[in-house]
Amino acid sequence: MKRFMIGAMALAVSVTAVRCGGDSDNNNPTGPSTTGPIVFSSQMTAANEVPPITNADANARGTATLTMNVPRDSSGVPTGAGTVNFAVQLSGFPAGTPIILGHIHVGAAGATGSPVVNTGLTAAAPTLLNDGTANMSFNDRPVSQADAVAIYTNPAGYYVNFHSQINPGGAVRGQMVRTQ
Repeated sequence: MKRFMIGAMALAVSVTAVRCGGDSDNNNPTGPSTTGPIVFSSQMTAANEVPPITNADANARGTATLTMNVPRDSSGVPTGAGTVNFAVQLSGFPAGTPIILGHIHVGAAGATGSPVVNTGLTAAAPTLLNDGTANMSFNDRPVSQADAVAIYTNPAGYYVNFHSQINPGGAVRGQMVRTQ
């Protein structure tokens, strides 16, 4: 009976260690997961643009949380097309700045690249930053399987940027980092 109790206690300690902080996927945001969204963040600044912004938007900054919803295989790799939701906070822009575009682009730090996921902002329908700040969200933006796989496997090879009227090539930019 004593051996049985010792064995049961050892099993309970092992299960508790795994559930409370072992090396499971829940504690490793870059480890594989096959359920739930894939979440990325981006810290954007005007200085990260290529070339860096030095005009009236030079103090602009922002954060973006990007939630990718795609089907995945047992290794966590996307197996089909899906959507991306953007939650964005911008600040430091001059009052009245129109934000005319926003995207996820392919490109490492210091390089520029083509957009792969579009927020839907346009010059004809911009978001106006009345006091130089904004909280914006863009939901269910389509992402192809190929782009989802590429972003999943190398988020640092992608950046988020938002474009203003005086900086149509981009006013704030930040590389993507996987957080979940």
